[in-house]
Amino acid sequence: MDPSGVKVLETAEDIQERRQQVLDRYHRFKELSTLRRQKLEDSYRFQFFQRDAEELEKWIQEKLQIASDENYKDPTNLQGKLQKHQAFEAEVQANSGAIVKLDETGNLMISEGHFASETIRTRLLELHRQWELLLEKMREKGVKLLQAQKLVQYLRECEDVMDWINDKEAIVTSEELGQDLEHVEVLQKKFEEFQTDMAAHEERVNEVNQFAAKLIQEQHPEEELIKTKQDEVNAAWQRLKGLALQRQGKLFGAAEVQRFNRDVDETISWIKEKEQLMASDDFGRDLASVQALLRKHEGLERDLAALEDKVKALCAEADRLQQTHPLSATQIQVKRAELITNWEQIRTLAAERHARLNDSYRLQRFLADFRDLTSWVTEMKALINADELANDVAGAEALLDRHQEHKGEIDAHEDSFKSADESGQALLAAGHYASDEVREKLAILSEERATLLELWELRRQQYEQCMDLQLFYRSLFVN
Repeated sequence: MDPSGVKVLETAEDIQERRQQVLDRYHRFKELSTLRRQKLEDSYRFQFFQRDAEELEKWIQEKLQIASDENYKDPTNLQGKLQKHQAFEAEVQANSGAIVKLDETGNLMISEGHFASETIRTRLLELHRQWELLLEKMREKGVKLLQAQKLVQYLRECEDVMDWINDKEAIVTSEELGQDLEHVEVLQKKFEEFQTDMAAHEERVNEVNQFAAKLIQEQHPEEELIKTKQDEVNAAWQRLKGLALQRQGKLFGAAEVQRFNRDVDETISWIKEKEQLMASDDFGRDLASVQALLRKHEGLERDLAALEDKVKALCAEADRLQQTHPLSATQIQVKRAELITNWEQIRTLAAERHARLNDSYRLQRFLADFRDLTSWVTEMKALINADELANDVAGAEALLDRHQEHKGEIDAHEDSFKSADESGQALLAAGHYASDEVREKLAILSEERATLLELWELRRQQYEQCMDLQLFYRSLFVN
């Protein structure tokens, strides 16, 4: 050993031994170096794993905050929120590979017996828990957003139906029943249009009920609100239908009453028109015109006979309407009384005019007989006065014979004179409006008859004297 303390190699065995020691130490150094390198690499890989895990955890936490946000409780812009959530789901789905990759890295390290295997395993379990939580929260939020959107849509449909019902209630609660039949028919036509509209909207009510049933079946969290709104819609709908039936009945009743009023007014108008004819002071100027007026009046009386059935039917209808429409009973009774008053008035006028026409007919018939008889008397007087006295017996005999024929004709008209006198006396006895004229005509007729008879008697005496004279002349001529 030298002074420095280093052992001096003296023999080959020493050198060989020393060589072997150096080699052993070198191999040991290499092993330790390799082991150190492996540990450093494992540590490096672990740090990368930790970094990726932390980044993923941080990202998951950020997304958890978004997934846990309860913005679905605010019903505004739900469609935009749903679209945004769908983009969020797509983002999460796109990043699902990160945990898969981290799983592969961690499991590989664990399978290789990494010194931090337990830490890695724990870390992976926690990340998986957070990832599953994120997925669950994301799914829940998607469901909540869809539920919120459906609820808003449902409530909007309920509101639309309720708005329509409330708007239409003004129609079915209207007290306007029309001033006349035409007005009522206009209101009925509008109501029929409303009923058509109502029938179309019944499908919307059915859709609300179907929507509600679907949401309840899906166990929507707002089931109580959904049922409440459904009950409100159905109650409002049933109320509207009930009011519509009442309105329909009122309009039908108003139409019946107004139709009755129209029929009465038309009947009264017809009566008034005929009253003008009944009130005419034209009773004929001669027998022919009186007969024409009588025929016309008889036609009017036939019309009145036909109208009587209508008046009876209207009175019966008035009685029925007063029972079925008590609120209009007073007005109906007034209309019925007006009809009866006019009907009785025209019947009275018709009877009076018929009596006046009959009186006129009897007068004109009497006057016609008067004119015929006076005309005949005038003709007979002319015939009696027409013959000149005869110049011989034969002519005198012929005059007497012809004059006797005139007497036969006068006797034949005796019944006519008697009939005319009886007619005139009957008119006087009845207090006829033309009694003075009739009395005058009777006097004239009596006087005309008397003067005719006096003329005939006078001419008879003349003809007999003429006969006596001609006989006297003939006897002188014979002697």
